[in-house]
Amino acid sequence: MPRANEQTAKVFYKGASDDFIVIVDDIKILNDWRKDRSIALSDVLNGWKIFVTHKHGAQGIMDTASKAHLENEFGTSDEEACMTKILENGEYQSSVTRERQDDTNVANGPIGITR
Repeated sequence: MPRANEQTAKVFYKGASDDFIVIVDDIKILNDWRKDRSIALSDVLNGWKIFVTHKHGAQGIMDTASKAHLENEFGTSDEEACMTKILENGEYQSSVTRERQDDTNVANGPIGITR
């Protein structure tokens, strides 16, 4: 059964000290939020977490941003204020991950070996 071929949407923010990413649901909700701030951030975001890529761009390994990272870049460690800045000034990116085929029951041993 193919797995993991879903669309991933994120907002990439290239900061002065580091690169930041937040995961969003889709571009329509993001654009609606940019025009109408009465929409809750929780409706725009897909998870309440800010990631840092350690200056490796949008494709780098994503670690959770520490309060020090946020403080250095945004002048505050308030996650809501930082997410707002990232969503306002960041670049929307989406991609579809390559689907993969996984074993259905690894307890039966490797695929291709008959018993």
